[in-house]
Amino acid sequence: MGKGLVFGASLDALAAALARSDDAGMAVVQAPPGTGKTTLVPPLVANLVSGRGEPGPRVIVTQPRRVAARSAARRLAALDAQASPDAKSRAGASKGARVGYTVRGESTAGPATLVEFVTPGILMRRLLKDPGLDGVQAVVLDEIHERGLETDLLIGMLAEVRELRGDLILVAMSATVDAPRFATLLGRTAEDGAPAPVVDCPSALHPLTVDWVPSPAPRLDGRGVSPGFLDHVARTAATAHAEALDGDPLVDALVFLPGAREVNEVAARLRSLARHGTEVLELHGQVAPKQQDRAVSGRPAGGTPRIIVSTALAESSLTVPGVRLVIDAGLSREPRRDAARGMSGLVTVSCSKASAEQRAGRAARQGPGRVVRCYDEQAFAAAPAHQTPEIAVADLTGAALLLACWGSPRGEGLALPDQPPAAAIDDAVEVLRELGAISADGFATDLGKSLALVPVDPRLARALLDGSAAVGRKAAAEAVALVSGDQRAPGADLVKLLSSLHGTDPAAKRFAEEVRRLETLTLREASTNVHLVPPQKPGRAEVPGFIVALAFPDRIARQVPGEGSTYLLTSGTRAGLPAGSSLAGHQWLAVAEVSRAQGRDAAGTGAVIRSAAPLSEELARATAPGLLGEVVRARFDDGRVIARLERSLGAIVLSSTPVRPTPEVGRRAVAEALAKSGLATIGWSAGATALRRRLALLRRELGEPWPDVSEPALLAGLDHWLAPELEALAEGRGVASIDLEEPLRRLLPWPEAAGLDSLVPERIEVPSGSRIRVDYPDVSDHSDGNDDARPVVAVKLQECFGWDSTPRLVNGRVPVLFHLLSPAGRPLAVTGDLASFWSGPYAQVRAEMRGRYPKHPWPEDPWTATATAKTKNRM
Repeated sequence: MGKGLVFGASLDALAAALARSDDAGMAVVQAPPGTGKTTLVPPLVANLVSGRGEPGPRVIVTQPRRVAARSAARRLAALDAQASPDAKSRAGASKGARVGYTVRGESTAGPATLVEFVTPGILMRRLLKDPGLDGVQAVVLDEIHERGLETDLLIGMLAEVRELRGDLILVAMSATVDAPRFATLLGRTAEDGAPAPVVDCPSALHPLTVDWVPSPAPRLDGRGVSPGFLDHVARTAATAHAEALDGDPLVDALVFLPGAREVNEVAARLRSLARHGTEVLELHGQVAPKQQDRAVSGRPAGGTPRIIVSTALAESSLTVPGVRLVIDAGLSREPRRDAARGMSGLVTVSCSKASAEQRAGRAARQGPGRVVRCYDEQAFAAAPAHQTPEIAVADLTGAALLLACWGSPRGEGLALPDQPPAAAIDDAVEVLRELGAISADGFATDLGKSLALVPVDPRLARALLDGSAAVGRKAAAEAVALVSGDQRAPGADLVKLLSSLHGTDPAAKRFAEEVRRLETLTLREASTNVHLVPPQKPGRAEVPGFIVALAFPDRIARQVPGEGSTYLLTSGTRAGLPAGSSLAGHQWLAVAEVSRAQGRDAAGTGAVIRSAAPLSEELARATAPGLLGEVVRARFDDGRVIARLERSLGAIVLSSTPVRPTPEVGRRAVAEALAKSGLATIGWSAGATALRRRLALLRRELGEPWPDVSEPALLAGLDHWLAPELEALAEGRGVASIDLEEPLRRLLPWPEAAGLDSLVPERIEVPSGSRIRVDYPDVSDHSDGNDDARPVVAVKLQECFGWDSTPRLVNGRVPVLFHLLSPAGRPLAVTGDLASFWSGPYAQVRAEMRGRYPKHPWPEDPWTATATAKTKNRM
């Protein structure tokens, strides 16, 4: 094959690195976008291995996306045709082409293919079938800097293959400066452990002008990318492209947006804003392959100016001819996993600096270019340096199964760029165990190996195999193709999407091809342990819901009563349907995709249902038998334990019936109530409160053996002093039947308890002969020594005449605080020293009160007056 000369010395350096041993070599190529590595390195490697195999050597090149694999194959085939006019080189022309590609559902590779472009998933499943890669002499991993999950796994798996096959050439290519890290990983398989050589290619970019045009509207609002910002991007793109066309009528523009929805909306705006005659093309995963290829193939001779509105598809690995202007929204979609709510999905975030630089580089590949960033320099400075590795944030169920099949459960022992997070891999392993896909030692079972060969989520693969027996292979394959495909369900309604795919348009044809492929896999990998059989065969409209429920029983959902668009999933997550969804009103749904809303969804739950299908309660029960449960739940309410028998499907309560609580359930309910509200749950009577305060004062003054009656201490010792009463509550008796005074007496120490009434008497006798109650302070949780923490005796002043010393309690340790009252019981004075009161303040009190209460004694000499509770006439 023809060898390009753009790399110059870099190509020679790569050839030398790969030929450094008699067997084979490995290398990491570090080359910015636009240097031509994708089309120059594969033929170089093919030339190095020529003659090794019969009928010819095979070089496999991975591309992160299907459109990139097809585009790169066609580009290389065209170059090969120019260099070798007699060769069958046009990719896709026949199975005899020297350059081909294989993506999901489509292949142009044949026995004579020398260079085959594939997606990472295709290569991974080939490795599972043939770990030695027989017939393959070299593998080139392109765009490793994107840190896709499957590419990261391939690095570790291929490094192990090289340990068995020293003749296998392995090249990893990165567009960013992290190449040395990957060189170290690959070097682990070398005999000397030295890093793989890094071949650096300088940038081939032309001069680039960077302009900042921030939007007056925020980029993101509560529901995602704001409409105002999309308007700004569209207007900026239209203006900038018109300016560029004034200088060069051959300039095309490339607009970067985070997702298909934003691409569609901006493209629609541009069709009315762009200069007349400009063609606006969309490029994202949901666009038909022919339309994708048309967008990346360049403007035909004599064609009209073009604006290509794209997701990250065009960020790397694709060169779009004619593009000299880039409009960048500075946003990207990244996977995120919410373990707490059992959700995963894509969220919109600021793109990394590396991504922004790669996008900008698209404008300067073929001549001087311009990038217009629709955000300010501060936002760029705050962006992360690199994109978050997918392995760190994605659902790892599929990856965990592939690792188990490879013989490296959880990725242990594999030279991965980053190890999977422990929590995420634990969750994935648990899902696989429930599916029966892995054994107790973590390795794949026979069923797991079958599931791994079906190129969908393992849960969908299991539903495909098991569901075929109930609804037929084609119906099951349709449902799985529906959920695993690129098409977005309108209003989240999978049944409506299925109806739209039964036509003759390109999307329907691709869908039909995928269904046939899955049907074939179902025949080949038929499950031998089908155990989920519905009570009756689902109707056609119920099939998608049935299959989805088989795959994701934790996402079966029931409508929340009174909230038409809000649903409770069996996992416990609440999620809302998109506004206006045709699914609203269905009581039961099988949810295929649920993710965090960018802000709040229409139902205000913070989670939004992206795709779902109606389901009946009978099918919900049949598809998730492991989630059916029956439990008696009790709560302490209105002073007693109330119990109900709940039958549920996961977190969804199917029925609730009043029952008599069992002692165990009752005890748990009482314990929970006490833990939440303390002993106030039962309530303190006046007698219990008085006794507790007396004991608290003794504890403060004398310490042991007097009990600690603070709330924490009492709660900690419930079984010691309150066991009979707790048992009565657990059996359903109300708190009205319980007085805590008697249980508290069980805490009294003996024989010290005999002196309780003398140390802290309930009442003390005053000079009038009355026995007055002592109000003890609440010192159970503090021990300050001010007046507030002293016992109080509230007594009429006349009853204390002649009392010249203040009584003291607790063996004379604690003086009593007197609240001296008028004959009407109103406060006159507070004193802790009666002698001082009689000698001073009493005279003023007497002067003020004797006229108001003339019938009561107000002697000049209180020291010698007779104490009385009566009036003068009754003394």
